[in-house]
Amino acid sequence: MNYRTIEDMNQAILRRLWIFPRDIDLIVGIPRSGMFPANLLALYLNRRVTDLGSFLNGHIYQSGERGRFIDAGDFKKILVVDDSIASGSAMNRCKEMLKGLEGKYEIQYCAIYVVPEKKQMVDYYVELAPLPRYFQWNIMNHTVLKKACFDIDGVLCVDPTAEENDDGPRYREFLLNAKPLFIPGAEIGTLVTSRLEKYRAETEQWLARNGVKYDRLVMLDLPDMAARKRANCHASFKAAEYRKQQYVLFVESNPAQAVEINRLTKKPVLCTADFKMVFDSKSVIYNIKQGEYLPWLRRAALKLRNRLRR
Repeated sequence: MNYRTIEDMNQAILRRLWIFPRDIDLIVGIPRSGMFPANLLALYLNRRVTDLGSFLNGHIYQSGERGRFIDAGDFKKILVVDDSIASGSAMNRCKEMLKGLEGKYEIQYCAIYVVPEKKQMVDYYVELAPLPRYFQWNIMNHTVLKKACFDIDGVLCVDPTAEENDDGPRYREFLLNAKPLFIPGAEIGTLVTSRLEKYRAETEQWLARNGVKYDRLVMLDLPDMAARKRANCHASFKAAEYRKQQYVLFVESNPAQAVEINRLTKKPVLCTADFKMVFDSKSVIYNIKQGEYLPWLRRAALKLRNRLRR
């Protein structure tokens, strides 16, 4: 799995900024994923930027002036930017849309991430990124979520406060009215949460009200919060479900649990605390002198973290 964050994209553009000619007059982003790299390139190259629709309509945003435009005819050399190319269909549609303007402008094309077999489709690319690949800016709408497990608290909604987490009326109120965080546009395979089974009705009500699409909901079948604390099995419970063959991704908010889930399953875990992917849990607690993973230190850190969260 090839995964890139927004920061990865920024650093990749900075490393390869030298490939772009300095006689570009205007940068045009292909909505919506292409707008972010287009704005970065415009910033670093000190050029004006606009979106594809505005360019086709013949006007460009004027810097510092909301609602004010500049005639697109003032520009000659255009760089059209998208975030990536996989099949190439989106770039081909863009080229078809701009075909009638080729006599008026010198148009070149760029994609930040390109599969190796499609690099000839653009004049400039920043990095080759083979499939399968996923990006921070589109993973919440990707069909891969159908084969993913998601935690709920800290991912789909905020975590409860200590006062709300009373295993009683305040907690039920939280479950029904928790503030949403990351609500995916694609259907999730399975929600795996350390919430107790007795709160299934409240959880399902919140999920329905917030438009979360999912196939299954797996909850911890213990009698109360005291039993859950004694079991201290948050990560292992989630890992047990994630081990099943059909899953390729787990989305977790807690960094320590993300590491533990990865260690137990040897599968990638996306941590929403920083939107980084955990591929190898050995990289989190590391013995610099000997270059060896220290499992006892990891276990101690997890126990301390769980005590602080009670």
